[in-house]
Amino acid sequence: MPGPSQPPPLAVQTTLKGHKGPVHVARYSKGASAYVLSGGQDRSVRLWNASTGNLVKEFNAHGYEILGLDVAHDNGKFASCGGDRSVVFVGCSYDSTVRLYDLRSLGSSKPIQVLQEAKDAVQSIHLGTTYITTGSVDGVCRTYDLRMGELRTDFIGRPITSITPTRDSSTFLITTLATSEATPDTTSGSGTLGTEAVLLLLDSSTGSSLSLFRGHKNVSYRCRGCFGFNEEYVVIGDEDGHIWAWNVVDAKPLPRSHEKAHEKPITWTEYRPFQEDSQDKANEMITASADGLVKVWRDATP
Repeated sequence: MPGPSQPPPLAVQTTLKGHKGPVHVARYSKGASAYVLSGGQDRSVRLWNASTGNLVKEFNAHGYEILGLDVAHDNGKFASCGGDRSVVFVGCSYDSTVRLYDLRSLGSSKPIQVLQEAKDAVQSIHLGTTYITTGSVDGVCRTYDLRMGELRTDFIGRPITSITPTRDSSTFLITTLATSEATPDTTSGSGTLGTEAVLLLLDSSTGSSLSLFRGHKNVSYRCRGCFGFNEEYVVIGDEDGHIWAWNVVDAKPLPRSHEKAHEKPITWTEYRPFQEDSQDKANEMITASADGLVKVWRDATP
């Protein structure tokens, strides 16, 4: 991961307006990433042109709010999950389970496997080539090795709201909530995490903590953190509507960190996928908020 890091983009290119109520998730399409999918409390999934801000299409198939989205690699399909517990392919749920589905069995709604180890709601899931990693409110990061049939648990000790891997999946960024009592840093074996919200950079092979990022406010919302441009820094939006960013190497705040971006809590932050072979290497990200807006932020890189 190179440095020094450039600051996150804080010039609004477009604002995606149309959701009625909080937006819980916003995802870039794959490849050139010209489109954004968003889902929220109004039970709709919306497809936007990220450059113009125009609404391309609206999807209404859920009976409750939309909590998660993912896009197929060829952009031909997307998966959504919501409070009604309906899902495509793999779903994580408030009922503390992870359910695996076979897309080839289109006529069946029964999961082929149910992972029931979590003791509280599963808030985040990452699918690797041979493994599944989940994060739960019970404070445990679980990695299921599908090839070996093994489970590894990394006890974080505080509610986990999101898990974001690096491109090579060698490390994971774990987003956690603030707690009423100080919690020990079980991933490093020494020290304490205190009571404030923290993001942890975790070695995926050993479960050890590589860095801690703190200063933002995250008490009760699922505020998703992510890696910034070319994975040079970590960025998150907090419950005060501020954008925070830290250098991934030394965990120091970047210039223009703590900028006000939304009037209400920022629930989701996602960076435009970085592609080495792309001519457009713009520094761009999206934020979704409880204010009902999705904003596209963009700075031209040198």
